[in-house]
Amino acid sequence: MKKKYIVTLTQVERQMLQEMLSRGKAAARKLVHARILLKADAGGPAWSDDSIAEGLEVGRATVERVRREFVEEGLQAALERRKPHRQYERALDGDGEAHLVALACSQAPEGRCRWTLRLLAGRMVELAYVDKVSKDTVSDVLKKMNLSLG
Repeated sequence: MKKKYIVTLTQVERQMLQEMLSRGKAAARKLVHARILLKADAGGPAWSDDSIAEGLEVGRATVERVRREFVEEGLQAALERRKPHRQYERALDGDGEAHLVALACSQAPEGRCRWTLRLLAGRMVELAYVDKVSKDTVSDVLKKMNLSLG
């Protein structure tokens, strides 16, 4: 099968990777990726993906991913960890946080001596400030505001 991503290192890139490996002062993942690129180099040994995976004791998918990242994004992208692309929607915005703090500072419900995280989360949903909120989110907001339920 013909490879889709062909690694062709320049002399400067090859030398930089070899120096990095000879020093050995980098993250293990980075060193493995450097070895993969050197073995996959079309201007050098040009090992097959299976040979690289077996020789370096990594998965074939890792070899393919390093090849793809090098071709599409460059040498640094193939060596460094990338930041996750996912984005989380906040459960409570500033207005919701303000309502939560006001609720936590108010009188505890009937029959209770103080608020609990679960009670606060439930009351926020009851009062329709949010559709759903976890006790962990409530805890994080109270901690950020330096409030304690105790």
